[in-house]
Formats: sequence, C-alpha cells, structure tokens
Amino acid sequence: MSILASKGANTNIPELCTLRPSNLTDASCPVKDISSFEKIVNVSKLLGACSSVDPLKECCRPVCQPAIAEAAIHISSGGTNMFGSSSLPGSAADIDVVTDCKGVVQAWLSMKLSSEDANSAFRVLSGCKVNKVCPLEFDEPSSVVKACGKTSSSPSSCCAALHSYIGTRQKQIFVTNLQAINCATMFGSMLQKAGVADNIYDLCDIDLKDFSLQGCLLRSLPTDISFDNTTGISFTCDLSDNIAAPWPSSSSVQSLSLCAPEMSLPALPVSPTSGSPVPLNAVALQYRLDIVFSAT
Repeated sequence: MSILASKGANTNIPELCTLRPSNLTDASCPVKDISSFEKIVNVSKLLGACSSVDPLKECCRPVCQPAIAEAAIHISSGGTNMFGSSSLPGSAADIDVVTDCKGVVQAWLSMKLSSEDANSAFRVLSGCKVNKVCPLEFDEPSSVVKACGKTSSSPSSCCAALHSYIGTRQKQIFVTNLQAINCATMFGSMLQKAGVADNIYDLCDIDLKDFSLQGCLLRSLPTDISFDNTTGISFTCDLSDNIAAPWPSSSSVQSLSLCAPEMSLPALPVSPTSGSPVPLNAVALQYRLDIVFSAT
C-alpha cells in the first residue's frame, strides 16, 4: 500500500477493491510457504526467464509468461509434471487453482527480483495485453471515402478530409507506438474496403504520431511514467516524427504482422545527408503534466 500511495494511488485501495490478505497469499493454490515453493519449482529457470523482460519480444515470442504458467501448473498439481498431457486440467476449479498459483509465482518473483526489475517485468507483461488492440474508435469515414475514392481527382481535398478525420480520432487518447501501427492498419483496411485503393497515408504524409493525442506516442510500454507531488505525471514521448503510417497491403487487417521476426516497428527514417538511420531517442521529448485524475 505504501509503494502504491507513493506513486500517486489512492490510500484507500483496500476499501475500493475489497482487498483481503488472502488475495496476496495462497488463495486456492496448495503451496503455503517459500520452502515448499522452491522445492517444487525450477527457480533458476523461472528467474532466468523473468529477470529481464524485453518489452517487444515478450509480447510476440514470450519467455517469462510461459515460465510463470509452467511454474503455476506445476505447483497447482503439488509438483506432478502435467506437461506430458496435451491440455491443461479440464475443470473450472483446476483452472482457478492455476490462476491463483500464477499469483503466487508472481509474488515470489517480486520478492526475488529487485524492485526495479520486478516493476519493469510486470509492466511489460501487462503491456502485452494493451498493445494487441487499437483503443481508438473509428466512425464511418464517409467524408474521407468521398474525397479520396476513385471518383475524386483532387489530392488537396483528399488530404484535407483525411487530416480532419484523423484529427478528431487523435483527440481521444494517447496511444503507444505499437497501438498506432494497429490503428493505422485498421483504419487503412476500413478505407480499402470502402473503395479507397491508393496509399493516401503516403500521399498526405500521415505518420504514426498522427494517431496519438498531441502527436505524442508512448513507447511500446509506458514503463517510464512516474509521479511526484511537485511536477505531477512525467513521461517520455517517442515522437518518431518521420515514421510513416503503414498502409495495409490488402483490406485485411491480418496483412500486417507485428510479430514477424523482421518487424517490431516500421523502418527507421534515413537521414538525407548521411544515409544512416536516425535513432528514435534523438527526438525523445520529456513531458511534465499536472493531471487531476477522474474516476477513469
């Protein structure tokens, strides 16, 4: 509670969330103490998988997540190796036990890892769920389709309609760089299905940052967010100024795979003078905002 409060959380979280000591210990998981846990689990393998969690690779080719799941299944069975079977235990009760045991595994990891490593690891694991979806809501883009479809011959009208539409989406929320790729791909697919064949992102110079509030892309996981009573919320924007929004190769959103081995983000922009990639951190910008949080 003290750690959470120091980061700006409400001090009455136990009342808000009906938190009980059992939520932080064993619940239905049969392991009751550290010595029992460490006798059953391959702790060196678990620590090796979760001591340093890559924020991009973990979401596509996970290492820590399956290690936590393996340890949880192992202790839920009292140490019996259940990986010879083709599936997890079938009953809902068994699944509940495994879920509770995952909490025990995470609690053990938080004790063994430094506070910085544990904080980073659990934020990455949480961020994998966040980055899978585009959080923006896209209304029917009829104005863009009309201005940019086959019957239109005015690039200026097309770009004006496109920038106006994206500008209204942009006001909704901050998004991460991977979410921006998802959003750009999703919207491009919508336009293609409605009859816009040409790559209007390229025509109208639409970049990834155009999909995020104030042109500020958060990193693939905003692990660097911090809070203090003087400056409020502080985080780093990954502006990626010249990273073009990807126009999908077909109207299917499946045409872009964020987890392809050769792709985590679009190619870095190339300096016109040196021919060398421009590092993203060269355009990083520190924002300090005082924010009064609503219930949201």
